[in-house]
Amino acid sequence: MNITDVRVFPVAEDKLKAYVTITLDHCFVIRDLKVIHGASGLFIAMPAKKRKDGTYKDIAHPLNADTRSEMERIILHEYEKQTQNGNHLHNVMAAAEAD
Repeated sequence: MNITDVRVFPVAEDKLKAYVTITLDHCFVIRDLKVIHGASGLFIAMPAKKRKDGTYKDIAHPLNADTRSEMERIILHEYEKQTQNGNHLHNVMAAAEAD
């Protein structure tokens, strides 16, 4: 299984930094993964459904730590790349407005 596409949708919230959609092997899509800023830095939360008792249960998730680590590495790399590009674009626009 390979992640063949990552789409990051940044949000302006305190802990929630972005929603993410990934495609596996060009043929299976998983939506609503989340990039969360926690106490020890950024991490990925899997899509979850709220249960009747108020708790949440993952809808889709990796079955082992190696797969989770690889998914997190790829997704966070894309998140960092997109947020750096966004910051760079914002800085260029601000500089142009200052002229």
